[in-house]
Amino acid sequence: LSMLQPADVFDKRAVEKNQVVFHDVSFIEVKPHVTAGKKGAPATVSVELTDFSVFYSQDSIAQAEEALGKTKKAGRRMVVGKGQIVKLSKDKGGVMKREILTENWTDWIDYWSVDFDFESMREIIRVKKELSPDEQMALEGMEPEQRKLEMWEERWTGDYVFENEWQSFRTKKDRSLELKSAAQECASGKRKVAVKVVDIFGNDTMTIVEVNV
Repeated sequence: LSMLQPADVFDKRAVEKNQVVFHDVSFIEVKPHVTAGKKGAPATVSVELTDFSVFYSQDSIAQAEEALGKTKKAGRRMVVGKGQIVKLSKDKGGVMKREILTENWTDWIDYWSVDFDFESMREIIRVKKELSPDEQMALEGMEPEQRKLEMWEERWTGDYVFENEWQSFRTKKDRSLELKSAAQECASGKRKVAVKVVDIFGNDTMTIVEVNV
């Protein structure tokens, strides 16, 4: 999978025609590890990524093989379905070959990151507050049209901002991926830990787990 690029897999025309389905639900499974601190030191939390599944689809293997079979020339085609990327190739003799490129669930991951205290930063937005001219202060000689000041107030959306405190990502030279985060010192008590995974197509999925430190 190290040489595989998203453009090699999904036909741009198929994407534009909605023939490629990016399902909304991907599955992340994580395992938090809590280690008690020694001699009064704070406890630490690390997170292990144990599983990741996606459900993308474009064409079927049978349809792709049929399309390749109709051509007299040798060729290849990528098929995405049932959580796998399969490379189909046909040689000059017409012999068809299948190769599964995503043999492991980790092959789908570009990088993943951890927020060890997800509820520490609220998501705040600025909202315009409408005021009538009667609610605004007026200077002598001001016309009503001049008394239309804009005021803004901050509101909490009810959600939180994901803060990337640790991550593991692939590079062109190093395709390996760490599956367990570094340990982070955490204060005692319950907290929400968020894990975000970005797949090889740039789509991100997040899961949140409660950890008792």
